[in-house]
Amino acid sequence: MASELSAEKLNQVGSECLPGLVGMTLESISDAGARGILPVTQRLMAPNGFLHAASVIALADSCCGYATLHGLPEGATSFTTIELKSNFLGTARDGVIECVASPSHRGRTTQVWDATVTHRETGKTIAMFRCTQMILYPKA
Repeated sequence: MASELSAEKLNQVGSECLPGLVGMTLESISDAGARGILPVTQRLMAPNGFLHAASVIALADSCCGYATLHGLPEGATSFTTIELKSNFLGTARDGVIECVASPSHRGRTTQVWDATVTHRETGKTIAMFRCTQMILYPKA
């Protein structure tokens, strides 16, 4: 399955889903992980004028999810996020935020992914993210 899932193909698939809704673009994907970006726009802000936490999580969880999908174990059909955690260290009010997701554990039934979200222009860390994915197989 991995060979079929380029960044371009995943961007097409996600265009009518949450990643497309928020404006995320997957820039690269490989067995080593995924890199995506999200332009900071007014619609992604919280009423207090800061980047909404859900916007950051949408980028990080999508990058981890795309990377999981790209590297599903043989026989697996999909996955679902079963746990996630974010530590927010900063914010952005303009520019582009970038996420780099990499695997921490790639098992047959679960995978754990770490992601760092930064402000692309300044390099400032916005958030550190970790999620656990449950790998799904066809029912017997």
